[in-house]
Amino acid sequence: MQVDVDGADGSDLSPAARRLYAFAVERYAFTPAEATTALGARAGAAVKELAAAHLLQRAPGDGPERWSAVAPRAAAARALAPLALLVRETHDEMDRLRGRLEALVPAYEAGTAHRADGGAGGLELVTDLGAVRGLITELVAGCEQELLTSQPGGGRPQEALEEAVGRDESLLARGVRMRTIYQHTARYSRPTAAYVERVTALGAQVRTLGDGLMRMLVFDARTGLMSVPDRQGAALLVREPSVVHFMTAAFERSWLDARPFPTTVSPEAAKSLSDELRRTIVRLLSEGLEDKVIARRLGMSERTCQRHIAQIMRAVGAKSRFQAGYLLSATAACREVDAPGPP
Repeated sequence: MQVDVDGADGSDLSPAARRLYAFAVERYAFTPAEATTALGARAGAAVKELAAAHLLQRAPGDGPERWSAVAPRAAAARALAPLALLVRETHDEMDRLRGRLEALVPAYEAGTAHRADGGAGGLELVTDLGAVRGLITELVAGCEQELLTSQPGGGRPQEALEEAVGRDESLLARGVRMRTIYQHTARYSRPTAAYVERVTALGAQVRTLGDGLMRMLVFDARTGLMSVPDRQGAALLVREPSVVHFMTAAFERSWLDARPFPTTVSPEAAKSLSDELRRTIVRLLSEGLEDKVIARRLGMSERTCQRHIAQIMRAVGAKSRFQAGYLLSATAACREVDAPGPP
């Protein structure tokens, strides 16, 4: 009888080991000499290989060395036993660590409440990116009424969107309102548009704006989280009511000026956005800002920004960006002088 063990004992076993295992399972026990007679000179190495994989074991008895086959599931149980023990020990250590840290929660909550009552609290700098992400997850889970988010920088990274989509869908499923503002350039990001399509189907509202956004989140008009300039990955946690009110008011002003985010962009809408982006670039260029600063403020790559600037320079007949800035400033000043006064 031929026993086919391909795939049952792992594809990493050598052909000689697989043939020896098929030979072994047909017998109660065998000696290395019998295996060599049946399979050739490689039988000895195959015995060692199968024994290391727990697929062969020494047969009981005081006679010559004899081996017998072990069922694959039994071999797996033996091989995985040390790993299973390690997993249990790791879980136990995780539970102990979690318990030690959670024991500090009352002290932390009492301390933050004391800071808020004393008037000096309400602001907390969080510098670790992992801690910031955990904080966002915690605040989203506790949000009950509305989440406001302002996300400058154009299209969001795929990793950030994958992390956010499940969390935001759970938020919306609980009936929490959600409003988000991106920059116009985010409309040309396929991952961002796909994310927007998913969350708007559940009731979220998303709009875009050209410039003037600050990165922030506001939870239930009580707690805010904003980015920290020149501190990559850091955030400022805000519980001071007056500061949260300022953040909310800033969001509402931007929301009124923003346009709805469509999941598809028509040629007419794309041209309109391009014209608006160029007008914004003209304004920022006339203020003397560098290319990389303009690009960062508009959420586009520096190369794309430079391409727009080159087109603007050709349009006004400027030979340098500084001359373009001067000409654009002079043009703006003339428009103000020529503008008719109030009736």
